[in-house]
Amino acid sequence: MKPLIFRLFPAVIASLLLAFPLLAQQDNIDAFFRDFTAEWIRHDPDLAARTRYFSGEEQDRFERELTPLTLAWKRERIQLARKGLAELQKFKGAHLGEPQRLSAAVMRWQLEMVVREEAYLDYRFPLEQFQGANVNLVDTLVVVHPLRTERDAENYVARLSQVNARMQEAMAESERLAKKGIIPPRFILDATITQMQKFIGVPPAQNPLVATFAQKIAAINGIPQTKIEDLRGQAEKIVNDQVYPVWKQAIALLQSQSGRASDDAGLWRLKGGSAAYAYDLRRYTTTNLTADQIHETGLRQVARIESEMDDLLRRLGRTEGSVEQRIEKLSAEQEYPNPTSEESRALIMRDVEGILRDAEKRAGALFDKRPMAPVIAQPYPRFLETNAAATYTSPAPDGSRPGIFQFPRRPEQMTKLSSDGGLRSLVYHETVPGHHFQIGYELEDKDLPRFRRIRAFGGISALTEGWALYAEHLAAESGWYSDDLVGLLGELGSELFRARRLVVDTGIHAKHWTRQQAIDYGIEPSEVERYVVFPGQACSYMLGELKILELRQKAQKVLGDKFSLPEFHNLVFEAGTVPLDLLEQQMDAYIRSASGKP
Repeated sequence: MKPLIFRLFPAVIASLLLAFPLLAQQDNIDAFFRDFTAEWIRHDPDLAARTRYFSGEEQDRFERELTPLTLAWKRERIQLARKGLAELQKFKGAHLGEPQRLSAAVMRWQLEMVVREEAYLDYRFPLEQFQGANVNLVDTLVVVHPLRTERDAENYVARLSQVNARMQEAMAESERLAKKGIIPPRFILDATITQMQKFIGVPPAQNPLVATFAQKIAAINGIPQTKIEDLRGQAEKIVNDQVYPVWKQAIALLQSQSGRASDDAGLWRLKGGSAAYAYDLRRYTTTNLTADQIHETGLRQVARIESEMDDLLRRLGRTEGSVEQRIEKLSAEQEYPNPTSEESRALIMRDVEGILRDAEKRAGALFDKRPMAPVIAQPYPRFLETNAAATYTSPAPDGSRPGIFQFPRRPEQMTKLSSDGGLRSLVYHETVPGHHFQIGYELEDKDLPRFRRIRAFGGISALTEGWALYAEHLAAESGWYSDDLVGLLGELGSELFRARRLVVDTGIHAKHWTRQQAIDYGIEPSEVERYVVFPGQACSYMLGELKILELRQKAQKVLGDKFSLPEFHNLVFEAGTVPLDLLEQQMDAYIRSASGKP
């Protein structure tokens, strides 16, 4: 009889032969992910600089450029997405491992969204107070551009010199759309004009493009003082000679459009607006829910949360008036003294820092995994405070920038309890265990292909914002507010705010609501204006949270004592940023495996 090794040899060979095609196809799609992502990023200098995707001279070149803001560039982007989809189609039916199948599905979904947007490019405002060129160009340089070396500083000045050209492109787009009768509502134009006037209302040396740059380069070791002064002087001259003049031109353009604009707020006012809104809802929520369905979900959630808030207010001895009236009165009592004073403005940032560091300690009981990158909090520049919402910017992949939470210190936000939530819940949402935990972990997860770690094809709002709202809820149910009923009320207020968003966003864009109707429903003006500029995005938060809670409840019901909350969080993190249906597929597979059921 032959030895066992020889008897098994044919079977071993057969299994290896079967494995070779699988391994080869996995290698092929990994190579496609790598090569197509590189091609995508080469087409977008801002993305290349933000992610520091390349190295050497190639990376240096991108860090001296700003991405074009032309219609031609957008169309080239769409053609590139079509190319990517065609290449992905070649892997349909291939023998791929589960990680590659999931990543291919995510890329397909994202590229399809890029392609489908082609029909709706005219529904975006090139100049507006949230993410228009007038804001993003500044943010790209002041917040995102890396400044760790002398060469980084030189590249900053080179990019700054391109701001005029990029603004000219945005203005050309605004004029093109105006000729087609597509003009932002008058109140969006007015807010944008006011913001832009503030931006140029200080001497160039005090403008964030110069002042922040000067502060950062002064902290870089090894740059001679004469070089620092030379670079700062170049930046100031560019701002004075190029940036301020083009801002004045853009202001004049928007002022000329204001006379032709109306106060109608929703997409319904534009030809094809209903189809554009349906696309936006699909893009942001990743569901096929209609505007009517989302509106009704919002109404149900508002009723539920207001009832819970009423109970909590009564526990606090607040029984007179509506929920909104009682919250308004309590919020006034929670204001920082003299909210425009420098003392209070500094105090609230110290409190934010304290909340953030406390959250990092508390999160240990709920999470096995967290990002290694740190997160910091900083205020918005003054010229953005009036319109800005709190935001999170992810760390740089190379460690050159931490995660950054930016907070707008306008008077109505200078309180521990506002109409749209509490200060604690806001910090939890944007940092720990919210955006920073989920986005920061994804960035460092080496099991994901690089395009997913750096979100090369964009984020998926339903998962990202859904997780952040879930994180707020998690903090509340985990006893983080056990000695802070006002803070707990703020968490419920944040939930209520997101529920009202479902009603207001669909109301504005599908039900002909006016700006004032939305404000009367309990949403502050700057937030209403945000929904006008970004149709559908506000619906992603609560719909995403509801899905995550639904999946958690399903896992708890099936697994019983086998259920682990930290393990559930691990699974959400390890799935990465995915559409909600793909998250559900991943969770269902986990439940089957953990329960031992087929």
